[in-house]
Amino acid sequence: MMQDIKESVFEVLRAVLPIILVITIFKIALLRVPPSDLLLFLLGSGMVVLGIALFLTGVKAGLLPVGEAIGSELPARGSLLLVVAGSFLFGFLTIIAEPNLRVLVDMLDAVPGTGIPAVPLLLAIAVSVGFVITAGVLRIIFGFPLAYLFVAGYGAILLLAPFSSPEFLAVAVDAGGITTGLLTIPIILALGAGVSAVLAGRSALTDGFGLIGLASIAPILGVMAMGLVYP
Repeated sequence: MMQDIKESVFEVLRAVLPIILVITIFKIALLRVPPSDLLLFLLGSGMVVLGIALFLTGVKAGLLPVGEAIGSELPARGSLLLVVAGSFLFGFLTIIAEPNLRVLVDMLDAVPGTGIPAVPLLLAIAVSVGFVITAGVLRIIFGFPLAYLFVAGYGAILLLAPFSSPEFLAVAVDAGGITTGLLTIPIILALGAGVSAVLAGRSALTDGFGLIGLASIAPILGVMAMGLVYP
């Protein structure tokens, strides 16, 4: 476990060190912040590196195997209702736990006069992702082309966009990036890999992947739909 943590720390450090160096240079050369502020920034950056490293280690050790196990077990049970319910619940709860969603909600709360309530927004995004993940899992099981779901999803976005208010449209587009978070990507990928692994004639590459792209459509649709019904 300690070796895994060390590897994660170095991996995260390689990713974030350039931006830390750039910000440090800006703080010293342009902003001329006092040493105490610079020290706080460096301390916070170190905590971010360690936190992400521990998070990634936990995902690899605990959540990825669970995602693959659930993905492989759902089709094996032979119940379509169980597949639908399990996939929806899996997608719903994964997004609820996604840190990126919390960041979006906190940013909206920090902006006065947005008029977009936090709890309905959370539910709209989570429910929409749950439905789309369910559709993606059913696609793997029944084997119809992935392109059909993308055409339907983006077609619905184009149809809803003219009727969405500017506020909800802007939030909807940004909400699409929620599904590219640290928690969502590995878990949903593991779910797709698990489902495709137990089905004869399915490829882990062509069938197991694609759920992340589908999931990115869901928050846009969910927030747009919320904007149509919310006063």
